[in-house]
Amino acid sequence: MNRSELVAAVAAASGQSQTAVNGVLDALFATVSAEVAKGNKVTVPGWVAFERTSRAARTGRNPQTGATIQIAASNSVKVSAGSKLKAAVK
Repeated sequence: MNRSELVAAVAAASGQSQTAVNGVLDALFATVSAEVAKGNKVTVPGWVAFERTSRAARTGRNPQTGATIQIAASNSVKVSAGSKLKAAVK
């Protein structure tokens, strides 16, 4: 399911317009990304959790030449499924 299909399905289930649902999704994703960027964990209990993780700097190896390279420290995002989502998939 892509975004437009998701918007259409939520609009049909909620009785709202697709424009309104699209605006709500935009606001949801903007809020989640802003909070995770600050380092805050965002959780919808039972469904999903988003949190920022840190990767330490490390030494890697170029597979073509075998030369060692330094890989810089970086941040990433961890998304965890909640119990209700896991139960729905079973």
